[in-house]
Amino acid sequence: MMVAEGMILPHAGRLLVLLPGLGAVATTFLAGVEAIRRKLAYPFGALSQIGELEGEDNERRRIPEALPLAPLEDLVFAGWDIFPEDAYEAARQAAVLSEQDLAAVEDFLRSIRPMPAVFDPQYVRRLDGPHVKRAPTKRHLAEALIEDIERAREEMNADRAVMIWCASTEVYTPPGKCHESLRAFEAALEANDPAIPPSQIYAYAALKAGVPYANGAPNISADIPALEELAELQRVPVAGKDFKTGQTFLKTVIAPALRRRLLGVQGWFSVNILGNRDGWVLEDEGSFRSKEVTKTGVLEGLLPAERYPELYGELYHKVRIHYYPPRGDAKESWDAIDIVGWMGYPMHIKVNFQCRDSILAAPIVLDLALFLDLAQRAGWYGVQSWLSFYFKSPHVPPGEPVEHDLFLQYEKLHQALRSLARMALTSSFQDCAGWDRR
Repeated sequence: MMVAEGMILPHAGRLLVLLPGLGAVATTFLAGVEAIRRKLAYPFGALSQIGELEGEDNERRRIPEALPLAPLEDLVFAGWDIFPEDAYEAARQAAVLSEQDLAAVEDFLRSIRPMPAVFDPQYVRRLDGPHVKRAPTKRHLAEALIEDIERAREEMNADRAVMIWCASTEVYTPPGKCHESLRAFEAALEANDPAIPPSQIYAYAALKAGVPYANGAPNISADIPALEELAELQRVPVAGKDFKTGQTFLKTVIAPALRRRLLGVQGWFSVNILGNRDGWVLEDEGSFRSKEVTKTGVLEGLLPAERYPELYGELYHKVRIHYYPPRGDAKESWDAIDIVGWMGYPMHIKVNFQCRDSILAAPIVLDLALFLDLAQRAGWYGVQSWLSFYFKSPHVPPGEPVEHDLFLQYEKLHQALRSLARMALTSSFQDCAGWDRR
């Protein structure tokens, strides 16, 4: 179905949210959505639920009122994991939420059992599990995922779907020849090219099935020319990558402030401890390298040495992550920032953030699912850089500069939402006039 320019197809029916990886982030998201639906929780952190848009004459409208988003009551869920336990057992093992909070939604969580995952331990070397698909080629694996998507849509009686990657960080795999075009990528799937990790197979399957896709991990997934080409051909929106939750979230707040004051920055040392599955996986140097690329790339854009060599030419930026089991999902980060002021005098900033990784990530999953679905109904497809606000390493179209400044990202997000709100208003007028989308 085509969408007329400047129009948004109305929400109708159910929206299926597909989750590769039923770990801490996914199960916290699922439990939270159901708790909100049962009036047991408030949607802290979810722009799609409690955010506002400012219009003309300083008029403010709640986002759910201004935009035809899918309501939480119409969301249904399915996912994949390398372990067969249902979402309730997975949530208990993740140990993010209390037993009391989980008990309140146990029946709902037990109804979500993962499908066998596409997984290969050479890409996540510190994990392995029995609940995986077997097939002769990666093309067959992609086709099996497409069958999963279609079956889940049918079983859930869902009209539309979105996919949000919530699985573990894969080892850093630099783009190769097979990523340069869709034809090369599909040939590489057939040839079992080791340059194609599971996340790219999921992204390919989603796009082939017409499902919007967002990558919440730092590994390279849909951010390759081949899958950008497929997204354009299929007219499907994509976004990524790496949910911006804790330390990097604060980094994209502090660094723009230092830049605006034109203070020098000599060094920025960042260290994290966490004890969840993510921390365990990141102990592997290959997976850590994927995370390091996204976390260190932030300051290069925010504090440009080429424009201000006197301020940032000597900047030393170091990031480390340590697995520390006692903390579980309650991550703690420290930043030591060495800055320079008037007449070259040194000063120091210390930041200690005690956060909960999955608690911060869960509302991002919700916002992305609802906004990507809205974008598709508005006829927006390809790379959705207006969603950069949610990511450490924003996926942007070729030739577009990457913006890391949180405040500029927020303004871009709101501009897009305001544009969609005007489209929604126009659509409602057209509906009253009997406009036919068929």
